[in-house]
Amino acid sequence: QVQLVESGGGLVQPGGSLRLSCGASGLILDYFTIGWFRQAPGKEREGVSCISSSDGSTTYADSVKGRFTISRDNAKNTVYLQMNSLKPEDTAVYYCATDCSVVDALVWGQGTQVTVSS
Repeated sequence: QVQLVESGGGLVQPGGSLRLSCGASGLILDYFTIGWFRQAPGKEREGVSCISSSDGSTTYADSVKGRFTISRDNAKNTVYLQMNSLKPEDTAVYYCATDCSVVDALVWGQGTQVTVSS
């Protein structure tokens, strides 16, 4: 069974950090471009960051540049999203998926809640 599983979410104070993990079963993440997305209540799902399967290049939404870092650990078949200097507006359910595009991604995780609040 092919699936992605996110973990690492939680409640953190503004300015704090979290590291999200995207693990997989049934597929080797190194072969896929992996995207992180988020969806806040009442808002559309948006792309946060993406890491290419071909050359490992990364992209970030303007709202998270300089604060978030995406990376891979192929030995662990895991993609990470390190989130620093978190803000209340980062509060959302975070998902990983097998593409940089919401429309084109075929495999999604179940999501992990990130809440930034004092």
